[in-house]
Amino acid sequence: MTPLPRDLAVPPYGTASLADVLPGVTAALGVPLDRGGLPADPLDLATALGGARRVAVLLIDGLGADLIRAHADLAPTLAALGSPVGDLSAPCPSTTPVSLATLGTGLPPGSHGILGFVSDIPGENRTLNHIQWAGDPDPDVWQPRRTVFEQADAAGIPATVVGPYAYGGSGLTRAVYRGAAYPGAVSHGDLVALVLRSLAATPRALVYGYIPELDLTGHVRGVDSASWRAQLVQIDSVVEQLVGGLPDDAALLITADHGMLDVPAANRLDLDHDQPDLHEGVRLLAGEPRARYVHARRGAAADVLDRWRAVLGDRAWVASRDEAVASGIYGAVDGALAARIGDVVALARGAWAFTATERDPGPSRLAAYHGSLTATELAIPLLLARGGGLS
Repeated sequence: MTPLPRDLAVPPYGTASLADVLPGVTAALGVPLDRGGLPADPLDLATALGGARRVAVLLIDGLGADLIRAHADLAPTLAALGSPVGDLSAPCPSTTPVSLATLGTGLPPGSHGILGFVSDIPGENRTLNHIQWAGDPDPDVWQPRRTVFEQADAAGIPATVVGPYAYGGSGLTRAVYRGAAYPGAVSHGDLVALVLRSLAATPRALVYGYIPELDLTGHVRGVDSASWRAQLVQIDSVVEQLVGGLPDDAALLITADHGMLDVPAANRLDLDHDQPDLHEGVRLLAGEPRARYVHARRGAAADVLDRWRAVLGDRAWVASRDEAVASGIYGAVDGALAARIGDVVALARGAWAFTATERDPGPSRLAAYHGSLTATELAIPLLLARGGGLS
């Protein structure tokens, strides 16, 4: 087995990961979850949220913990909030659909089955882009585990998810948020109003809000850009309004799905042009530029693995599917889901990206990326604000 290099880390599922946030919140609200062997509240949020009858969780897409620390002057509200536990870890791959499913189910990726940004659909020789998912395959089948929202609602705690209006009918929304009401937000101001209204509507409540714009700005302009910094200032204002509007018996937790980093042109290996020999034996390329899944033609997996290892060298950790599963990066993997992982897994090290300008042109043009297991990509915040009656 090729061990994971020291600059990449296994997410600590069940100890200090994104999977542990909502189970801790429901435990604080009196509904401990059965997590299939993982502890119900490893973050001890029942203590941190003590007395709260209503809890909101805000996920700011792309707001890695390192980015908050580097730009505290632009986000004074975020910077002033304390953490009950310190940094948490994103899952593997450190990418939005995997993270949202991990948060929404309270389970590692190997259990819920959303294992990449773009995944092979086993037996169909086609891929699923989870962000563009219109409903095929059936979300209830592709991700069959009960969500935290379903379990909270069944226990008498109304659950509400406030995300962009356009995402309301997507397959990903159904797969990871089912069980919650979804009043689509049309702006940041609308999100603030809907979150606060949902918190105040019932004696006990679980409310989740999602903001995607910081991640989008980072991808297109880079995290070291004036555009990204201006967007962070706007998001800090959203947080300020939410904190200021909390009911006395409510609490707000703020987290993220991953960090991100700029990738310079010199650190981009174009799989379609720079190394065309990497096509040999490949049936299908999935994943994303910093977390590639390579699905081999029948009988070619060993040769593909050797070739990718030889070409990528120390620019990536390149492993077979079995090695990747055994490493623990996905948590325990349900055997029925393992084929969604590539025959070969390539996780970028340093500031490298493995683009594919012909097969994957849109992502290949981005300025910043995430997906791998570096500290910058994995470290995400967990910040806490408490209503006036809980202070």
